[in-house]
Amino acid sequence: MRVEQLTCAIGAELVGVNLADAIHDDSLFAGIRAALLEHRVLFLRDQDISRAEHVAFARRFGSLEDHPVAGSDPEHPGLVRIYKNPDQPNDRYENAWHADATWREAPQFGAVLRCVECPPVGGDTMWANMVLAYENLPDHVKTQIADLRARHSIEASFGAAMPIEKRLALKAQFPDAEHPVVRTHPETGEKVLFVSAFTTHFTNYHTPARVRFGQDANPGAGELLRYLISQAYIPEYQVRWRWKPNSIAIWDNRSTQHYAVMDYPPCHRKMERAGIVGDKPY
Repeated sequence: MRVEQLTCAIGAELVGVNLADAIHDDSLFAGIRAALLEHRVLFLRDQDISRAEHVAFARRFGSLEDHPVAGSDPEHPGLVRIYKNPDQPNDRYENAWHADATWREAPQFGAVLRCVECPPVGGDTMWANMVLAYENLPDHVKTQIADLRARHSIEASFGAAMPIEKRLALKAQFPDAEHPVVRTHPETGEKVLFVSAFTTHFTNYHTPARVRFGQDANPGAGELLRYLISQAYIPEYQVRWRWKPNSIAIWDNRSTQHYAVMDYPPCHRKMERAGIVGDKPY
């Protein structure tokens, strides 16, 4: 296996690897996992693997989970089908910077995403290094956010376009989760900026240290949250991947965010993602 770094901040391509071999080869899998912790997102070309092999490889990292809105392959639970077609011009749930499933109490560890079909041009995906985003914050901002917590909502994102009955049922099934604004990576100990498009508001901003009068709370909190979310937009923290059929991305959802670029209508784009169950952030 050869690891070719793609940017100074994030991302590497694995060359000379067949992921199907890593299902049974402990040494190869250990090398892939170590590269994932180092580079945060890994890419591979020409991985002509079956859905069963896709799922089996992803399960080496942990149990898989379905998505309550995006459907899974009926024969392979946990393999979510992200299929876009010209008849869905307004289906744009992915084109915002986010970490997957932060609206869960235990957001995903990561994911293994395979391209089944893609446009000849367009439909790239970008990832951002949220450890670097935290490290480069001004010191006074780090002090300000050290103890802050925030809500993450599926109702306000995936549920927003639903009829009210379905939206409220979705919220009842998945109440808004509360997470630290700065989480600690459970394996590396790194600090991670952990707010994204799923984040709606801080839950403990309104304290005497931050708010003189009630009027301070909403603009102060809102402006700070927008500033923090915008850190993922900085190109120096990013890598961009151009898809081809049978290309694969593996990412650490705990330390990255990603953005699927919707610049390809009226083409088809079919992706299949195995999302791996994660842990509760602290």
